[in-house]
Amino acid sequence: MPQNKPAFKRILLKLSGESLLGQNDYGVDLETAKSIAQNLKEIHNLGVEIAIMIGGGNIFRGASAAQAGMDRASADYMGLLATIMNGIALQDALEKEGVMTRHISAIEIKAVAEPFVRRRVIRHLEKGRIIIFSAGIGSPFFTTDTAAALRALEIKAEVILKATKVDGVYSADPMIDKAAKKFSSIKYMDVIKKGLKVMDTTAISMCQEHDLPIVVFSLREKGNIKKAVLGQKVGTRIY
Repeated sequence: MPQNKPAFKRILLKLSGESLLGQNDYGVDLETAKSIAQNLKEIHNLGVEIAIMIGGGNIFRGASAAQAGMDRASADYMGLLATIMNGIALQDALEKEGVMTRHISAIEIKAVAEPFVRRRVIRHLEKGRIIIFSAGIGSPFFTTDTAAALRALEIKAEVILKATKVDGVYSADPMIDKAAKKFSSIKYMDVIKKGLKVMDTTAISMCQEHDLPIVVFSLREKGNIKKAVLGQKVGTRIY
């Protein structure tokens, strides 16, 4: 019989903005958002408490704008606003699947999201509501990877699940280097020493300090989120 007992009670899922693109070059593909919502509903029905940190790269990338000459803080704030737009779209998709959801923004924008209050967020999770975090930590110069690590620790998540476009952590970019080696597991310090760009150094260091595991896997393969939640072998485990 298949194993359907979750390995984790409370998770934080890191979703890039690009995960909402689907086949589009820009913005949110509603069918893709619906598919992600259906996958999350299946996990939610197993009794798993789910928080999501959403990125905004499908709409605006602050780092890219800064490289092009824009003031870095201004560019980052625009990127944070893009994550709020994605949060609204994902909340809509989840609630259309009948899942109660709370959108929590680190930038105050009461018309569309609640402010971050740690105890309130934990209570939402305990009541079975999916949490969507947007706007990172509300400040420029910090990535949504770092925000994911911080929020995961604040809500006492047992693992960070990082859904990407590749099926794990490689020694080099597998899209460029066909000889890149995939790691089934790797230590935090090795990620830093090797300069692997799976998450930024600040996020990895925070997880290392607090012994918070990270599982990196491809969102493109159907069922991978559930496999990760069930503790099955998928992607790369950083420990």
